[in-house]
Amino acid sequence: MSTEALAFSSAPARRALNGPAMGARWSAVFYAGDGLDEAALARRLQDAVDAVEAEMSPWRRDSDVERLNRVAVGVWTPLPRNLFRVLEAALEIGDLSGGAFDVGVGDLVEAWGLGAGSRTPNPAAIATLTGRASVLPPKALQLDPAAGRARRLAPLRVDLSAIAKGFGVDELARVMTAFGLSSWLVGVDGELRAAGAKPDGRPWSVGHERPSREARALMGVLELRDCAVATSGNYRHVVEAGGRTVSHTMDPRRRAPLDNDLASVTVLAPTAMAADGWATALMALGCERGARLAGRLGLRAVFVTNDGAVVASEGFDASR
Repeated sequence: MSTEALAFSSAPARRALNGPAMGARWSAVFYAGDGLDEAALARRLQDAVDAVEAEMSPWRRDSDVERLNRVAVGVWTPLPRNLFRVLEAALEIGDLSGGAFDVGVGDLVEAWGLGAGSRTPNPAAIATLTGRASVLPPKALQLDPAAGRARRLAPLRVDLSAIAKGFGVDELARVMTAFGLSSWLVGVDGELRAAGAKPDGRPWSVGHERPSREARALMGVLELRDCAVATSGNYRHVVEAGGRTVSHTMDPRRRAPLDNDLASVTVLAPTAMAADGWATALMALGCERGARLAGRLGLRAVFVTNDGAVVASEGFDASR
């Protein structure tokens, strides 16, 4: 156990902490006794998400991922260990999903007014990028694990928005474990990870939101114990373009905003990074192909179609 772990002198009580993270808020709900240095824990949690943002935020010109984007095509760039880990995971999900997940869509995100730049779609940029031949990682982005470096082999812009938030949640989890805590639920803007159970033995319960742009409502409840959950959907973070509302999620194969039969996909996985990335990948694949792939890979996923139908992947059990 880490030297930061503390011996608790009383029966565990429910505690809650939160702070700013990646344009949203991080949160931690947990059970601990009186011996916990809550201020020290809050500082470490904030430091953890701040470090992820410093490395992976597309909104910060000085982030390490933006430094990678500015280096000339073909030039190797040394990367921090955690950023390299996230890129490795992103390329693996992209490969297993047949290109449905692609972190090289940053230029498309910007062109549609959904990124860190203008909030207005740029028709000229959209036309140029839509007509450009698609080059998917790893052909467009090469990693060198031995040296901890990467290089772009095509003029793409790396955007980790679909996976970095999940990794941020995993970093919160790492801090909770380092402090000797075993019963907690941490999250960033809806991406969540739980450990253990509550003192009464019950699992952590989180709402499964009904995908709707009009109002927030629950479809049901998911029970979490030592796992993470993330949802990707077409009902939040949208933009008006050409007289229609389009989703913030890009379909890398069509090189355009997602337009299929799905309203949302929720994935349960051992880590929030995996849940986050796979929710986006399965969302891009559509209900039939996504559910088939989830079943083949043993992913626990629930799909909600635009007409309200709910489809769970084979073997899905929200309480495991």
